Amino acid sequence: MSEPPKSGWAADLPRRALVGIILVAVAVFALVQGGIALWVLTSVMALLMMMEWAELAKVDPKLKQLSMFALSVPLAILSPLAAGPDFFALGLIAGAAFFVTMAARSQQLGIGVVYAGIPAASLLFLRDQDNGLVLAFWTLAIVWATDIGAYFAGRLIGGPKLWPAVSPSKTWAGLGGGMAAALLTGLAFHHWGALPLGLALSSAVLAVVAQGGDLYESALKRKAGVKDSGTILPGHGGVLDRLDGVVPVAPMVAVLVLTETLL
Repeated sequence: MSEPPKSGWAADLPRRALVGIILVAVAVFALVQGGIALWVLTSVMALLMMMEWAELAKVDPKLKQLSMFALSVPLAILSPLAAGPDFFALGLIAGAAFFVTMAARSQQLGIGVVYAGIPAASLLFLRDQDNGLVLAFWTLAIVWATDIGAYFAGRLIGGPKLWPAVSPSKTWAGLGGGMAAALLTGLAFHHWGALPLGLALSSAVLAVVAQGGDLYESALKRKAGVKDSGTILPGHGGVLDRLDGVVPVAPMVAVLVLTETLL
């Protein structure tokens, strides 16, 4: 999640909060509905992510369209009206990434297909479980909690920077605040949502994973020489800016759940 300069953070907070509330409301609605509603939302977000990724890579517009069309194939298979979130869809994502890499002669663009497609498949997989609503909601909630905790702890406490060469605004205090907020969120889901305790306790570690995704996206923007990945979300930048933590966390949670199921 991109952060404004410290001098203007308070003035920008109301707009950020309003847009954030709207985004959360849309996400919660789709999660509760599941099925087609969640598939449509995740597919739209994945395609927007692919679009912004291609723009950061500064590729030809035709190649950007090519990558989005290629990604739309596995996204279509992820539909509950088709195969749904299974290993076949993962294979199609890998195949689409390989096709884009070869056709566009751009490894970066091929990586973008995986970057946008895997989180969408993971979130749909989580929602498809027996306790899917709790799992999917918890996955998003810990990312939101990490962002909020890191934002306020970093602003109020300050201190040493986390990785100033990549993201000058992020601090170790912010990371600690994000981990604490994520852990409290996980324990709340354990208490009120019957989330397994092991998964709840992993929330703090997943907060680190979310911050890692944030830093990775910051590095992409720095390499491209831009502040935000896009302008579609006022106060938040682009879709990549908003979902940078979800990208690594959703697949990680899917692996944890799959491992727990197999054991």
